[in-house]
Amino acid sequence: MELNLAAVRLARPGAGLLVDLDGTLVRSEAANQSAFRQYFAARGWDVPDDVVRGFAGRRAHEVFASVPGPWGDEDPYALMQGVVDVLRAMDVRPAAVPGAVRLLAACVQTGLPVAVVTSAGLEWALAALRSLDVTDGAIGMITAEDCTHGKPDPEPFRRGAELLGLEPRALVALEDAPAGIASARAAGVGHVVGITTGHPAHVLVSAGAAETTTDLVALAETVDARRPGRSDA
Repeated sequence: MELNLAAVRLARPGAGLLVDLDGTLVRSEAANQSAFRQYFAARGWDVPDDVVRGFAGRRAHEVFASVPGPWGDEDPYALMQGVVDVLRAMDVRPAAVPGAVRLLAACVQTGLPVAVVTSAGLEWALAALRSLDVTDGAIGMITAEDCTHGKPDPEPFRRGAELLGLEPRALVALEDAPAGIASARAAGVGHVVGITTGHPAHVLVSAGAAETTTDLVALAETVDARRPGRSDA
């Protein structure tokens, strides 16, 4: 998909990009869900797949605290840590979503304001961005530690817009999960693109995405074309 509407938005004055991490820049959701399933199995819990998928794009402790399940009144932070321990033992090295490396590099090279807005913690976010050849500090980040409320609350994307110093309505957001799309829309982000790495297009459109795409290749080309000297710029 060419993402024509996103390209038009990014060509306007005051434009910027807010990008989710897991499932949007790196293909990590399958490993994340596997960690949840392994943890639940170790606890002897039979948790339906739709509940497991409901953790996508959200801070795990908030899901544990708000979604009924066999975890009952257990400490949601301790539950989250249990899943994190399983994930660390798996030694996950997620692959980049096609176009992700080029997109982030193009943002830096062309000066397009960009920030990662993720439900993940800072440690994982830094490691994932390094895997995409992004030097620490090269782009802005809003991580789990920066927000009182996680997605689908608008706070993460609102803070992302504040970090860039831009109006939310002038920004484009990239998200793979309904919770993240809801967060971006509630924050007033002007244009949300759904990345279909974990959910079908119709689910993301129903959540509020204006466009969908399978990867970031076309968007990377759009941003890269802004570089001086490009014949197609």
